[in-house]
Amino acid sequence: MTGSGLLQQALPGSALVVAIDPGKVLHRVWFSTGDAGLLEEPRSVPSLRPGLEDVTATIRRWAGADVPVVAIEATGALHGSWVRALEQRFPLSVRVFAPSETAAARAQLGSRRFKSDDRDCAALTYLARQGQGRPVVEDPVEAMRSAVRYRRGLVAERKVAQQRLHDQLNALCPGLSAPAGHGRVLELEDSSGQAVLACVAAFAGRAPTLRSLRARAPGRLSAANAEYWVQRWKTCLPPPADAQVRAERLARSIVRWQAIRADIAAVEIGIESSLADTAGQVLTTLPGVAVIRAASFAAFSLPIDRFPTAEHLYSATGLAPARYQSATINRTGRISRTGLAEHRDALMGIAWGLSQRCGPFIDRDRELRARGMAPIQARVALARHACRLTYRMLKTQQPFDDQRYRQGRHPSER
Repeated sequence: MTGSGLLQQALPGSALVVAIDPGKVLHRVWFSTGDAGLLEEPRSVPSLRPGLEDVTATIRRWAGADVPVVAIEATGALHGSWVRALEQRFPLSVRVFAPSETAAARAQLGSRRFKSDDRDCAALTYLARQGQGRPVVEDPVEAMRSAVRYRRGLVAERKVAQQRLHDQLNALCPGLSAPAGHGRVLELEDSSGQAVLACVAAFAGRAPTLRSLRARAPGRLSAANAEYWVQRWKTCLPPPADAQVRAERLARSIVRWQAIRADIAAVEIGIESSLADTAGQVLTTLPGVAVIRAASFAAFSLPIDRFPTAEHLYSATGLAPARYQSATINRTGRISRTGLAEHRDALMGIAWGLSQRCGPFIDRDRELRARGMAPIQARVALARHACRLTYRMLKTQQPFDDQRYRQGRHPSER
C-alpha cells in the first residue's frame, strides 16, 4: 500500500512513523512503530543537508521495503525545504500538520500547556497513527504568493522611508512640506517632490532658483508649479546650524527610498507575469481591480476548489463575524480576524476598488452609508458581496459583466 492509501485510516502496528518538529537550526526527530514504540532515542539533527541525509538513511534502515509515514509540522518557511526533499525521496509518504492540530493533540495527551519539541513529536506521532494529516501537493501559486508577500513588505518599508524623508525635509526647511489640509501637499513621488528633495540635499536647505529646481526634476515640471515651490521655499525659516550634515543624511535616505521604489517596480513586473498563468487573471476584468489587487487576492484564494462555497472563502479572510452558540444562546460579535491579514487586506482592497469604479457597488456603498454605517463598516459589508463575486468568477472563469451582475443580484440586495 502506498503512503497516500494510509490517509484517513489507522496505521498498522508495524508501520514506521517519523515525527519531525522543525526548528531554525535543529529539527527534533522521533522514529517509532506501534508494536515496538520508540526505535531509538529522540535526537536533534541539523536543518542543513547533513541532517536530511542522516534522517533519510535512518528511515531506509528501519523501514526496509515497507512504506514509512513522515509527519512534519507546518511552521512557516522552516518546514518547506524538508517537505520537498522528503517527498522526492519517499513519494506519497509525507504528511503535513498545522500547529493548531499539534496543539489539539497535545491537549488530548495531557500536555497542552507544556510545549516542548518532544511533546510536539509525540503529538505528531499520535496524529499520524490515526491516519490524519494532509498529503503534500504542489502549490500552483506559491511563487506568486511569495512575490506578493515580498511586495507587501517593500510597501511597508517605502511608507516608513517616506515618513523619514518628510521629517528630514521639515527639519531642513521648516514648513515647506505641509500636511494634508494645510496647503498644497508635497507628493514625494511626483516630479515636483523629487526635484525639491534633490535641491534640499544639494543646497543644504537653502532656497534654489527656478532654473535649478526645474533642472533636477526627473519628469515634466511646469513653470507655474516650480514657481510656487520656490516662492514657498523663500518664506520658510532658515535651516539649522548643522544643515550640511543633515543634507548628507537626507541624500543617503533618498538613495534608499529610490532603491525601494525600483525594487517594487521590478517585483510588480514579476507578479503580472505570474498572475497571467493562473486562474486569478480573470479578476483583472473587475472595475477598479488591476494586476496587484487581483494577484494579492488570488495568491491566498487559489486553488479555489479548497473552498466549497463563497461563505467559506469569506470566513477564511477573517471578515466574517465571530459567533458563539451554546444551547439557546446565539451571539454574533465583531469580525473574527481569523486567517491571514494579507488575505483580508486584499479582499478589502478589491471592495474599495469596486466601490470607486463599479456602478452596482457604488450604489450599494451609498445605500449602506445612508443607513448610518461608518465608511469602514460599509466597506466590510461590500467585501462580502465582492467575495461572492470573485468566488464565482474564479470558479467559472467568466469575465465580469456589469449588466449580468445587476440582473443576477438578489432582490434583498437591490
